[in-house]
Amino acid sequence: MAINIKEISEKDKNSVLHPFTHLKDFATGKLGEPTIIETGKGIRIQDASGTQLIDGFAGMYCVNVGYGRTEVAEAISRQAYRLAYYHCYAAHTTDELAILSDRLVKMAPGRMSKAFYGMSGSDANETQAKLVWYYNNLRGKPHKKKIIARERGYHGCSVLSGSMTGMSFYHDYMDLPLPQIVRTGAPHYYWGCNPEETEREFSVRRAAELDQLIERLGPDKVGAFIAEPVLGTGGITPPPVGYWEAIQAVLKKHDVLLIADEVITGFGRTGSMFGSEHYGIEPDLITIAKGLTSGYFPLSAAIVGDKVYKVLEDGADKVGAFSHGYTYSGHPIGAATANAVLDIVERENLPANAREVGAYFQAQLKEKFAQLPIVGEVRGVGLMGAIEFVADRDQKKRFDASLKVGARVSKAARDRGLIARPMPHGDILGFAPPLVTTKAEVDDIVSIAESAVRSVMDELVRGGEKI
Repeated sequence: MAINIKEISEKDKNSVLHPFTHLKDFATGKLGEPTIIETGKGIRIQDASGTQLIDGFAGMYCVNVGYGRTEVAEAISRQAYRLAYYHCYAAHTTDELAILSDRLVKMAPGRMSKAFYGMSGSDANETQAKLVWYYNNLRGKPHKKKIIARERGYHGCSVLSGSMTGMSFYHDYMDLPLPQIVRTGAPHYYWGCNPEETEREFSVRRAAELDQLIERLGPDKVGAFIAEPVLGTGGITPPPVGYWEAIQAVLKKHDVLLIADEVITGFGRTGSMFGSEHYGIEPDLITIAKGLTSGYFPLSAAIVGDKVYKVLEDGADKVGAFSHGYTYSGHPIGAATANAVLDIVERENLPANAREVGAYFQAQLKEKFAQLPIVGEVRGVGLMGAIEFVADRDQKKRFDASLKVGARVSKAARDRGLIARPMPHGDILGFAPPLVTTKAEVDDIVSIAESAVRSVMDELVRGGEKI
C-alpha cells in the first residue's frame, strides 16, 4: 500500500522529537523533508519515494542478520499470538526467556552467571553501575563507587550512561557528567602517541596513567572500569597492541571490576562472537544489546559474572529482594526475537563471515584510501572500519572544523546510494555493514565510498585547500 509522503512528512515534522537533529533547521525546512524508510532486504533499505540505499552502518550497528529475515518476523508473530507480555518479577519467567538466558551465560566469555534484561544499551549500562554499587555495599566497601570511563568511549545517553560516555556534546546543557564518573585517556594510538613511541609503549603508558589515576583517587574509592573492546562511536578504533593486557593488570591490582560494553562488538562484528574473546578480555560484567536482536525488537542485557553474582546472592539474607527491574525486563517477544536471531548467527556462522569478509573489507579500504593525500588513517577490525581525513598527513594536521569534511564525504556517499556515518571527534567516515555482507557487496560499498571521497577531495582542491 502506497503511503502519502506529504501527509506523513507533515505529521512527523509536527509531532516527532528526533534524536541528534538540529531542531530549528528541521522545523524550518532547512534540513529538507524527513526521510521515510519503508522497506529493507539484506543490506539495503528503500525509502517511500523508491530510492534504494546500501546500509553501510546496519542501522545503528545493529541489523547484523540483515533486513527482511522472515524467520525472525515469524518468531515475533508466534510469540505475540501465544503470549504477548508477562513480567519476570518475583521469579516469573517464560520458556523463551529461560532458553535465552541459559544460552547467553554459556555463550559469553569469562565466568558468567546470570542475565538481567532491559530495552537498550543505555539502560543496561545504568544497571551495570547500580550492580557495581550494590556489590561493593554488600561486601562492606561503601566508598568504592567511582566508575572510570574513557575519553571518546560511548556507553549510552541516559543520565548515568551518558555520563560514562566520553564525548562532551552528550553532556552540554544536560547537567552531565555526574561526579561518580571519572575519565581516563582514549586508546587511539594515531592521535595519542608520543614521537617514536611504539603501539605497545603507548599501551603501557595508557595503563600507567590509569594506575596513577586509581592511586590518586584511592583504590578504595574506585569500583569499576567500563570500556568497549573497540571504540565505536568515538571513532571505530581498535585497541593498540598490548592495550588490554596492560589495562587488565592494573584493574586486578586494585580490585576494580571490568565492565565490557559489548553493545556493538557482541555477536560477531569483530570476527569473534564477542570482542572480549577477540582481545583476550576477562570481564566481570558484560553489556549487550544491538546485535542481540539485530534491531528487530528492543532488548538489552547486563550479564553478571560469578564473582559479582555470588556476593549479590549471599547478601540477600541481609537486604531482601533484589530491588531493580523494569516493566519490560525479560519481555517474551524480545526473548523470542533474540533466540531467532542467535539461531541465524550460529547457523550461518556470521562471526566467521565477519572474519573472512571483514579481512577483505579491511584490505580494500587500505588499498583504495590509505595513500590518498587527505587520509591520515584507515583502521578497523572485522566488519567495522573507519577512514580519518586530515589536511596534512605528514604533520597530522586536522582540517578546519568549518569545512565539515567528514560530513561532506558522508553526504556524497549517500547521494551515490551508500549510508556511511560521519563520526564525531574528527573528520571520520565510519562503516559497520550487516554481518551478512558479501565480498561483492564490499566492492559496491568501497567503490561508492571511493567516488565520494575523491569528489570531496576535488572540491577541496578547487577551494584552495592544501592537499
